[in-house]
Amino acid sequence: MDFWNLAIKIVFLSQTTTGIWGNFSLMVCYLGLYYRECKLKPTDLILMHLMAANALIIFSAGVPQTMAVWGLKQFLTDFGCKFILYIQRTARSVSMGTTCLLSVFQAVTINPRKSCWSDHKSQAEKYIGSCLFIIWIFYLLINFIFFVYTFSKRITNNGTRKRDFEYCSTVGSDPISDALYAALVVCPEVFLSVLIAWSSGSMIVLLFRHKQVVQHTHSTHNSSRTSLESRATENILSLVSIFFCFYTLSSFLRRCIALLSKHNWWLVNITALISLCFPSFGPFVLMNHYSVMPRLSLFWIRNNLSFSYFHYLSDIFCLVSTG
Repeated sequence: MDFWNLAIKIVFLSQTTTGIWGNFSLMVCYLGLYYRECKLKPTDLILMHLMAANALIIFSAGVPQTMAVWGLKQFLTDFGCKFILYIQRTARSVSMGTTCLLSVFQAVTINPRKSCWSDHKSQAEKYIGSCLFIIWIFYLLINFIFFVYTFSKRITNNGTRKRDFEYCSTVGSDPISDALYAALVVCPEVFLSVLIAWSSGSMIVLLFRHKQVVQHTHSTHNSSRTSLESRATENILSLVSIFFCFYTLSSFLRRCIALLSKHNWWLVNITALISLCFPSFGPFVLMNHYSVMPRLSLFWIRNNLSFSYFHYLSDIFCLVSTG
């Protein structure tokens, strides 16, 4: 058991530090692109917000859990515990909302010009910023309701099971809060999951059709353009698929923990590790498949006369993180 305890400690520490480095280095890369271009592509803007949500998940869940497995337990007060849970839930919901927006936007973008979605492509790019703002505000307000509810209603310990997160503990929810959570959080997440599945399925179908077109195309220019569209779609599809798999698995394990009367040590730690997998390793999927570094290098060559400390910092972060 001592060996497995040490292994869990090392895994949590490695996962948390890797996630912090990956998300912040990628965010600095996007800030560098924005500083040079004074504008971000819609996909880059969505990914930047996704990295911000992932960083919040790691700081609110990964860092406290890592401190707990290394021996620092119950170091948060009741208010601190509830506030950390508020940040966790908000960041997790925003991560899902931005992933859904990314998947749907990519599905609309790659549709052929003759499709019914062709008229909505330009409009979709205009409203990306507004959609991201609505996602953040919506989930901040929704989760704030539960945050305030826990203080406004005095829940007694009689008949209520205490929730222990190792780094803090709080009184469990009651039937009213469970019903509100199901209506305001679970139902929208189910709808978003359906949208992600639909958009991912449509992208898979379009990719298959693109490959068939490439096989019958003799023009080098058209083939290269089609292959670039296919590569971009495959990159987004891989990121969305990884998120969907980890999100579904972590939701299932969380439900198992909620139904158990006694928390199993293995189940609790595995659930925490799986919940942190996408926020920690998602940025490295983008670094391997998405063309952030080549674009930064191109703009550095064009603007080498105006090289500043911010340019240097962003390039160093991107160079080290992409290996």
